[in-house]
Amino acid sequence: MVKKKVNISLPSVDELFTSQVERDSKGSSVVQLLPVASIVPFPNHPFGVRDDQDMEQLVESIQEHGILSPLTVRAASDGTFELISGHRRKHAAEIAGLVDVPCIIKDLTDDEAVIEMVDSNLQRETILPSERAFAYSMRLEAMKRQGFRSDRTCAQLAHKSGGRKSRDILAEELGVSKDMIRRYIRLTNLIPELLALVDEGRMKMQPAIAISYLKKDEQQWLLEAIGSQACTPSHAQAVKMRRYSEEGTLTSALVHSIMEEEKPNQVEQFKIPRKSISRFFKEGMSNMEMNARIIKALELLEAAETKRDCLAEEEVHDG
Repeated sequence: MVKKKVNISLPSVDELFTSQVERDSKGSSVVQLLPVASIVPFPNHPFGVRDDQDMEQLVESIQEHGILSPLTVRAASDGTFELISGHRRKHAAEIAGLVDVPCIIKDLTDDEAVIEMVDSNLQRETILPSERAFAYSMRLEAMKRQGFRSDRTCAQLAHKSGGRKSRDILAEELGVSKDMIRRYIRLTNLIPELLALVDEGRMKMQPAIAISYLKKDEQQWLLEAIGSQACTPSHAQAVKMRRYSEEGTLTSALVHSIMEEEKPNQVEQFKIPRKSISRFFKEGMSNMEMNARIIKALELLEAAETKRDCLAEEEVHDG
């Protein structure tokens, strides 16, 4: 029996970093080669371009196959081209040594450009909280200025909002809840140092949102307290600081005092893999029983070491 061959087409690395909107428009728009040096980043572009392993793979793909999905740009008044989507591909092209890159030039207003820039970049697999926060904020403000929404399948057509709030429409278009939109946009009120803690995973969303209601100088007090206490605030502590701030009674000393309160979930823990010590315990022992046995063993070890040190000191004196 002859087996039939099945042709499986795998996407290139380059295609993995583009949105469906970009790939759909690739066949219907004129592609032009533009000098890399003539393409400038989008103003206040909220999405970072990182030199990570994914970037290395993208550079290798471009070196081998070139840029398969064109960048999207719009012409600027000074003769340059403003990059709408493809910041990662442009950076990879520069590393790969390309002089010219394929681009689709679109005629977009400022607000249309913001909407398309955000939508194309929200397709990324990994997005930091700060990137999502500023992207949502930029898109929402653009929608408010337009007074209509841009449907994701026909970005250039104006659709009347029917009196609904822009945030409701944005949530519907992005497929997320209104509360999520609101929470992320609140993060834009954090000072950069505190927002960085959220990106690093050191401060959770709930306390970060509560902290975002503090004044800038109050957030600076908190940053100093975080440095001295080597921990971030819990949700309860953040809510407490927000309440004092709204009452107008929050001070630097009070922030430090609140941060000194012990947080059970942030007490430093030392963990030992269970399998590496299982031979010292009876089968079926609970974690609490094992913990008590470990402490007892350490106490006995400490007593034995103290006795040994005393004997050694006595021998020195007798000698």
